[in-house]
Amino acid sequence: MKNINIKGLLATIVTAALLSSGANAATEGAMHPEKHDYTSTGIFGKFDIPSLQRGLQVYTEVCAACHSMDLVAFRTLEDLGYNEDEIKAIAIEYEYEDTFDDDGELISRPGTPADYFPAPFANEKAARSANGGSLPPDFSTLIKAREHLSFFPWATVYGEDYVVALMTGYHDEAPEGFELTEGLYYNDYFTDYAIAMAPPLFDDFVEYADGTPATVEQMSYDVANFMAWASDPTMQERKEMGLRVILFMIVLSILLYFTNKRVWRKIKKGQDIDPSQL
Repeated sequence: MKNINIKGLLATIVTAALLSSGANAATEGAMHPEKHDYTSTGIFGKFDIPSLQRGLQVYTEVCAACHSMDLVAFRTLEDLGYNEDEIKAIAIEYEYEDTFDDDGELISRPGTPADYFPAPFANEKAARSANGGSLPPDFSTLIKAREHLSFFPWATVYGEDYVVALMTGYHDEAPEGFELTEGLYYNDYFTDYAIAMAPPLFDDFVEYADGTPATVEQMSYDVANFMAWASDPTMQERKEMGLRVILFMIVLSILLYFTNKRVWRKIKKGQDIDPSQL
């Protein structure tokens, strides 16, 4: 057999990774998001409840005007630390036209904890018409859609990183020599650096209920955390279950090892086996 050239193989892998990363960057035509630390990442990750509550406030006061959140029901806000009365107070602010009066006429009703967050537009065509032909992505799926694995040199890039980068990547003007189509905005992290969404956040644009300074960076971080929860609200329970399963498998493996050792000990020595001694 021919000897494998380990150094050559490693060089080939690194070169391929570099070319792949460069090709991806060139195709996307945008800067790569900077990685941030989130309490929800890792096998022991947990959601930052105060940040989630602030993120909900940013969504309801700013983002909900354009973005839907179809997969999130008001009742699940219990995960964010809200009690039943607080959830009812949030839900009742919305109206739903899905009931009929005695004459068969469609009437509106206040929201209940069982309802899902309503979409800002009646349908996709209405959403595109109001946003220059672009369809605002749904908040309950955006984070997962933007999460990806970049083998070199960035490792896992979370959807939260993309959202924070996008929210903080706007410029008042495009760089000199860059031709920006009318109606688009320059952003370092969007495809071809041009995005149809106007800058949604400005310092002190919302007044946080807990008194946290509402900088663009802070609001971006909070709304990204909230979107991560909206896309995977059972994350903590899933990780806790996974850890319990791993612990169980470790204990089971130890028991099986010693059981196997006891059962096969005499057989390996060629001794007669008395079943009553097993």
